[in-house]
Amino acid sequence: MFNNLVFAESASRPTILVFGDSLSAAYRIPQAQGWVSLLAQRVKDNQLPYEVANASVSGETTAGGLSRLPAALRQFKPSIVVIELGANDGLRGLPLDAMKNNLEKMILASQQANAQVVLLGMFIPPNYGPKYTNGFKAVYLDLSEKYKTPFIPFFLNGISGHSDLVLEDGLHPNVNAQRKILENVWPTLKPLLISNINHR
Repeated sequence: MFNNLVFAESASRPTILVFGDSLSAAYRIPQAQGWVSLLAQRVKDNQLPYEVANASVSGETTAGGLSRLPAALRQFKPSIVVIELGANDGLRGLPLDAMKNNLEKMILASQQANAQVVLLGMFIPPNYGPKYTNGFKAVYLDLSEKYKTPFIPFFLNGISGHSDLVLEDGLHPNVNAQRKILENVWPTLKPLLISNINHR
């Protein structure tokens, strides 16, 4: 079911599950150079006792993610779930209420499975108008505050809009951007990993 898998050394270790779309699925770049693979290497280099699993699927919406998540939680039994979804909802102009409801159910399902959630936020281009654009951004902030999740407002910060860091489509991060994505995520994720170790 999941063909984008990246593992650290031991399957007996607690799992970080990255659950996203093409932005985390190493779209059109070598899998080993995607930011999730780089995360697995960073975890190993820091001698943190985790494995990393990537269940990201290109083109995924929050509705699709919600339908897939229960199986992923059963399969990987993650300690931490990094949710990176919503960009495709925004690009398709899908209703924000539905997007928020889907993300909320994913957060709750993850928490009910005893996993901590890290929420990766997205911005969308302004061509949908300020009401939709601002509402889209607010979805992530509202949910992170409601469920007290660690939160990165825009995990493509410093990448989006930089032609040297995106593919020809102007949207997807290229190989050169992947380490920057990791650096955007790592300062929020690392303290959580260390805290989990100390409380085990």
